[in-house]
Amino acid sequence: MTGLFHKGPKLLIVNLRNRMISSYIFLAILCVAGFSSDLWAQEMTLELDPANAKVEFTLPDVLHTVHGTFAMKSGLIHFNPSNGSASGSVLVDVKSGQSGNSTRDRKMHKEILQSEQYPDATFTPTKMSGPFSPQGSSEIQVDGTFRIHGSDHPITLVIPLQISGSSANFKTQLVLPYVQWGMKNPSTFVLRVSDKVDLEIAASGHLVQDPQSADGKVR
Repeated sequence: MTGLFHKGPKLLIVNLRNRMISSYIFLAILCVAGFSSDLWAQEMTLELDPANAKVEFTLPDVLHTVHGTFAMKSGLIHFNPSNGSASGSVLVDVKSGQSGNSTRDRKMHKEILQSEQYPDATFTPTKMSGPFSPQGSSEIQVDGTFRIHGSDHPITLVIPLQISGSSANFKTQLVLPYVQWGMKNPSTFVLRVSDKVDLEIAASGHLVQDPQSADGKVR
């Protein structure tokens, strides 16, 4: 009985200490959860680095496949994972297009792209969906408008996004039905090419969270 009497206060102190530790842990979890919720509600900005971007096109024909590149001028995308809103633009320099053959490129710019008249192509995002993670891998869907050759076209991009710290990178693909969109088909009686061109965009940049836009409004 004496031993139990002496152990009683010690057990009481241990129990109180354990309860206090549990309370601190619970409060910490609530704080982290609240912080994560606020972070999730904030608008984010992805600023792409044109120097580290690749815009490549592939045009199949009956003899061989034509490969070429375009340069990216700029890329700034605002989005809010909590409500799916998105804005900004990605600007591609159409006049920079080249395929490694000067004769073919002159024809491409003069007769098909008409790049003197339409020097830029622009993608403007309007909505995002899919599970987004502020770190690690995500696969999101981005709806928007692609403007090329003076006309707007709705497109949807599936973007596997990889984020590490504030650095982000992705690679996405799309098929452009350029003839359907009003551009000339360069096919001749001898040379037949596809009426669609495959485009692959690989880019990297920095992700910034904007604490001023926690209300979900897009700038």
